[in-house]
Amino acid sequence: MAFKKAKADDKPMTKTQTVAAIAEAVGLTKKDVAAVLDQVVALAYAQAPAGFTVPGLGKLKLVQRKARKGRNPATGAEITIPAKKVLKFVVAKAAKDAVCPKK
Repeated sequence: MAFKKAKADDKPMTKTQTVAAIAEAVGLTKKDVAAVLDQVVALAYAQAPAGFTVPGLGKLKLVQRKARKGRNPATGAEITIPAKKVLKFVVAKAAKDAVCPKK
């Protein structure tokens, strides 16, 4: 079953709406779908340091950022921003092409 394509001015779906749409499409109960989504999220959190891929959607990666110079916007004073680890989500090419097709 194909889902209705959203327009740019539509509101984002809530978790309840997402669960209901998937439950209807797959034929499972909303409770079962919610449990599956919760487990996928828990698995993504646990596996993110090593990298977690959602096929067709994208990849979670833990990236080390270097220390860098920055400016305090209020005073204009130069500050040093320390190195840190950040979590990035890289969108898959298939998802990019599906949402923003090349002309």
